[in-house]
Amino acid sequence: MPRVSIRGRRSARAESRLDEETRAHVAGAASAAAAEVAAPPAVRPDPTGAAFFDVDNTMMMGASLFWFARGLAARKYFSSRDMLGFVWQQAKFRIGGNEGNPDDMLTIRENALAFVAGRPVSEIVQASEEIYDELMADRIWAGTRALAQQHLDSGQRVWLVTATPVELASIIAHRLGLTGALGTVSEIVDGKYTGRLVGELMHGPAKAEAVLALAEREGLDLSRCTAYSDSANDLPMLSLTGTAVAVNPDTELRAVARARGWTIRDYRTGRKAAKIGVPTVAAAALSGGLAGGALALRRRQKLPF
Repeated sequence: MPRVSIRGRRSARAESRLDEETRAHVAGAASAAAAEVAAPPAVRPDPTGAAFFDVDNTMMMGASLFWFARGLAARKYFSSRDMLGFVWQQAKFRIGGNEGNPDDMLTIRENALAFVAGRPVSEIVQASEEIYDELMADRIWAGTRALAQQHLDSGQRVWLVTATPVELASIIAHRLGLTGALGTVSEIVDGKYTGRLVGELMHGPAKAEAVLALAEREGLDLSRCTAYSDSANDLPMLSLTGTAVAVNPDTELRAVARARGWTIRDYRTGRKAAKIGVPTVAAAALSGGLAGGALALRRRQKLPF
């Protein structure tokens, strides 16, 4: 019988161990591949709790309606002169809603969506999708988006509540993975916008009414819901829910939040936070390269911009 050297036996053992490691690796890979993989457990739904988020300067940096109008202006829906008038009207509306001036409110209501009058809804929706990707997606506050995700992760539904047209608001909500949106509703006849509103702009008390109506329809317990906004104009909505959070608040809302013990979240830089109270639309207009035209408009109309 041939003799096996010690060196030969060691080599055989090494090869055996290598084969075992290889077989173990192959067996593990095969087992993993053959295993039935179920989806992660679904979040247990919370049917009576929800969250409501304002958009402008709460979910998004600046005014969504301004970026929407700017995107339409780039597509030649209206002139730069029309854009400046729109900016000024929306800035005044943003400051305080102008509830005390019926003439201003009438003008704003009549002109809010005049620039889409006669346009097919499908055309504006498609443009809105493009405008969101071009001008809005990069302006979402990461901190506010994370707050919305916390509600979703807890099984609650999340709605945007905004003066922006409901079609655009719904696109923003869809892009962010939220439940839906409550926005300004415009009159539509034969698939085209008339340029008139249905009722009122989604602002101030109208937001509260929309939340109340949705809560009744969906069986929400408002005492278990949370509302988020940057503006004192939204106090009617903030006061409806059991929890209110001031996000990037203006001066008045910051004071109210402190007095009522509401949570305050500020995601702005120090420079931006120092400008609390600056009208969002006006600031967006200046940053958008319209400063010269806006100043000229102020001189012509003798308006304190």
